[in-house]
Formats: sequence, C-alpha cells, structure tokens
Amino acid sequence: MPVEITWWGHATCTVEDSGVRVLTDPLFARRLAHLRRRRGAVPPPEAAVAELVLVSHLHSDHLHLPSLARLAPGTRLVVPHGAVRAVPGLRKLGLRLTEVRAGDLVDAGDLRVRAVSARHDGRRLPFGPHRAPALGYVIEGRARTYFAGDTGLFDEMAEEVGPVDVALLPVGGWGPHLGPGHLDAGRAAQALARLGARAAVPVHYGTYWPIGLDGVRPHEFHAPGDDFVRHAARLAPGVTVHRLAHGESVRPEVAR
Repeated sequence: MPVEITWWGHATCTVEDSGVRVLTDPLFARRLAHLRRRRGAVPPPEAAVAELVLVSHLHSDHLHLPSLARLAPGTRLVVPHGAVRAVPGLRKLGLRLTEVRAGDLVDAGDLRVRAVSARHDGRRLPFGPHRAPALGYVIEGRARTYFAGDTGLFDEMAEEVGPVDVALLPVGGWGPHLGPGHLDAGRAAQALARLGARAAVPVHYGTYWPIGLDGVRPHEFHAPGDDFVRHAARLAPGVTVHRLAHGESVRPEVAR
C-alpha cells in the first residue's frame, strides 16, 4: 500500500506507511483555552488509532494531555527530551514514553523515525522554567515523510532533514500575527524549495481561531493554504501540493 496521509486539522496528521499508523501532534479538542475550532469537525475516534505518536514540542496545542488520553493504553509516544519532567501528567496516561533529541532514531515495525531540529520555543508555556527542544521528524518507510512540527526557516534545514518525498509544513497559526520561529505561507514555500520534496501538504492553519477575533482580519484564518499553493507554484514548481480539507486523505506519488 502506498503512503497515505490524512489531515485532521491544525498539526494533527495520520501518516500510514508500511502498515504502520503514525499520528502527529494530536489535538482533538473543540476548544483550547481562548481558541475555538472554527473549521472541520472534531476528529472521529479512529483518528486516535496509531502504533506510534509523535509530539513536536510542548506547547499545549501540540502536546495536549486530554487528546493524548484518547490513545489506547500502551501506545508508544515520542516526545522531546525533557518533556516528562516539564509535563508530569504524561506519566499518568498509560503510554510507552520515549524521549528523543535531534538525531535520535525510533523504530516501529518496518518504519524508522528520525528526530530533527526545529527553530521554535519548545518550553511548556506559561508554566515553569523547564525546557525541551522543539523537533521535527522524518518518517522513513516506503516514503520519506517530513513532519516539521512548528519551526522557522533555518540554513541547515535541508541538510539536516535530508532527501524527502513528502513535506508536511506549517503555513499559518491561530491568530493575526506569527512571531519568530514559525513558517507562514511564503516561508514555508521557501522551505519546500530547499527540501526538494516531490509532494507537500500544508498544515497548521484554518482550524483554530481566538474567540472574539472572528471579524478581525479573517483572511489570516482562511488564506494560508491557498497562499502556500500560490507561493509553491512559483518557488518550487516541480512539487505537487495537496491542499487537503479536514479529514481528507491523499496518497502522494513517491519515487519508490
């Protein structure tokens, strides 16, 4: 079976490759603090079915304990080094916890997952001084799929990530402004051009929006996916971009 990618919204994706289901940054909430899910239904129970779950960093819209509690007991959860100390609630979930740094490898069936660097504030905000790195992951099976998590553009990105077939890139946020350590649609297209992937899926946009800001620059919520398609056509014209709806799946063509 070819690799299949499902986007559930925000940074939550299922990557199925070589018979293994990998879930990224699960966020299954209708509301998170001041954020409300504005587009797409809350993912169904089958979205929480995975053999391996990857968390890119400790921000609560990426490491969300109530969403992780929906995983089956014993599911293997990969988190950045220091996460368990910073978020003690992880120990209470009944999951198999693996902490990793950039460069570490994790095997799951016929898949190998490699942790790579990200340029993003990885702290568990606003609580405590404990730090953990923000990470991306390269899922290597029949395809090489790069899940960037949250990151800014950095010079070593292509060298560290290496050749990939599919790039899952964040292209927006959950407010009118993106601070340092993020990719907007234009910078994500620059990253795509450097990575040389065959296919891309834009994520991390068009799902959550602050309550009360519905009428403030609403294009910032709706536009990043289309903007990424437009910028990618100019900067990486050989790449096929799949702009998915919430809950939609795609089987990108890969070289192998």
